[in-house]
Amino acid sequence: MTEQKRSADELLDIVDTEDRVTGQAPRGEAMARRLRHRCTSIQVRDPEGRIFVHRRTPEKLVFPSMYDVVVGGVVGAGESYDAGALREAEEELGVSGLPMPEERFTFLFDTPEYSWFVRVYEVVCALPVRPQPEEVAWWDFLPEPELERRLPHWPVVPDGLESHHRLRAWHGARP
Repeated sequence: MTEQKRSADELLDIVDTEDRVTGQAPRGEAMARRLRHRCTSIQVRDPEGRIFVHRRTPEKLVFPSMYDVVVGGVVGAGESYDAGALREAEEELGVSGLPMPEERFTFLFDTPEYSWFVRVYEVVCALPVRPQPEEVAWWDFLPEPELERRLPHWPVVPDGLESHHRLRAWHGARP
């Protein structure tokens, strides 16, 4: 079974405008019908403070071959945001034993094509990463100034970029 087929069959909770579960649907149907669901977005830094950046594989169901500045993904049916964040981070980084990502905030990512709640997290990963080749075509840890220099020239996953900008603002507003 292909990665895209498995991904399309994954069962998701469908939520209302208050992020309350109203039903369930396979991921492919949720995407095709623009049914609002839940996702996680985790900014990963190494102990030196560099940010994990990657390019998605062409087989990805959503935003294929685009760069991303976070890891994460859909929250499965009946799964909590926290469990989804840890699962997605460990899967995409190819590690186990990652510390629990720290929750920062939630926002609604809503465009004419997509609608999902994004819970944003941060985590420091001191483990050697081995990203899944089915999910990650290229990766690196970049210093933040280098990342900012590259962002205008890259096709970047829009909700990941929005998470990145909101995290920078969140940190900027803290004493």
